[in-house]
Amino acid sequence: MDLRGRGVLVTGASSGIGRETAILLSELRARLVLAGRNVERLEATRQQLQGEGHRVEPFDLNALAEIPVWLKKITAETGPLHGLVHSAGIQSSLPLRALSLTKLEEVLRINVSAAVMLAKAFCQKGCCGQEGSIVFVSSSAGLAGRPGIAAYSASKGALNALARSLAIELARNRIRVNCVAPGLVQTEMLEQLRELLPPEQLAHLEAQHPLGVGTPRDVAHAIAFLLADTARWITGTTLVVDGGYTAH
Repeated sequence: MDLRGRGVLVTGASSGIGRETAILLSELRARLVLAGRNVERLEATRQQLQGEGHRVEPFDLNALAEIPVWLKKITAETGPLHGLVHSAGIQSSLPLRALSLTKLEEVLRINVSAAVMLAKAFCQKGCCGQEGSIVFVSSSAGLAGRPGIAAYSASKGALNALARSLAIELARNRIRVNCVAPGLVQTEMLEQLRELLPPEQLAHLEAQHPLGVGTPRDVAHAIAFLLADTARWITGTTLVVDGGYTAH
C-alpha cells in the first residue's frame, strides 16, 4: 500500500470522503493535488496532510471543456500523476414528480460528465505515468433502488458502467479503472439527509446497514487499496463498501 512519491489528484477534497482519502493517501506517502471549489476548505485539508509537496488546485468541474487544459497545466508543473480519485459529487433527494430537467442535468454533469472528462484528461500525454489508476466514488444507490433518488441513482449506476468500459479501453495504456460504492457514510451529505427525511425514515435507512453507518475512513481505505499495487490485477470492478446494505 506504499504510495511513496506517487502523485494523486483528488476531487471533492474539501470535505467528507474526498478529504479523508487525501489524508490517508498522504499517510501512505503520496503527493496530493487537492481539487474543489472552496479554496479555504481545500487549505484546511492540506493542513491535515502528512509529508510535503501537496498542492491546492481550485477548480469548478462544471467547466467540463476546460478540464483537460487544467490538468495538463498541473502535470506540467508536478510531473505525471499515478492516480485520479473523483470524489466530488452532487446528492439529490427528489421524488420524480419534483425532479426538474435542470436538476437532473446538474447531477449528471458533476457525477458523470466530469468523470468522463477527468479520465480523458488523465490519459493525455504527460499527465499519467507508466501505469495509472482511476477510482470513481460511486454509491450503493447505483446498485440498489430507493425512492426519491432517481437522478442520483442513475448517475452512480452510470459511473459503474463507465468504469467497466474504460477499464477495457485503457488496459492497453496500463491504466486501471474501478469504482468504490459506499453505503450510508457519516458525511455532510448524511447531515443534509437528516434535514430532508423524517426521523423514522432515516432510522429505517440506517437499520438497513447491518454493520451500521460507515465513516469516511472506511471508504478511504478501499480507495487507497485500488490505487496501490495491492490492486494491480483489479480493473473494471465496483468495490462495495456499504456495511451490508446491498446484501439484503
